[in-house]
Amino acid sequence: MPNLGPTELIIIGLILVLLFGAKKLPDAARGLGRSLRIFKAETSKLHDDPDAQTTATATVQAQPQPAAPAPQPITPAAPTLSAEEQARALEEQAARLRAQAGAPKPQ
Repeated sequence: MPNLGPTELIIIGLILVLLFGAKKLPDAARGLGRSLRIFKAETSKLHDDPDAQTTATATVQAQPQPAAPAPQPITPAAPTLSAEEQARALEEQAARLRAQAGAPKPQ
């Protein structure tokens, strides 16, 4: 990439201010800085501890998988049900499936 002089940088800055507005640029820069800090921290963790990735993979593979619950037959909804009744029936079916899986009920 060719070297940018001060006049080119000023022109690029003015274009950015015109496009995004002066109020949104500091927020965007702050968000970009935070995400770059998080990215840098995560990549440095990967470089610092290469064995953690292999031991984590081995731990996940060593754990036994729970038996899958028997699938319940899906009963087709009658065509005479309204949209609200169909939604209620689907919510009840989802609640039964969550109970079988042992997952907490979403709030």
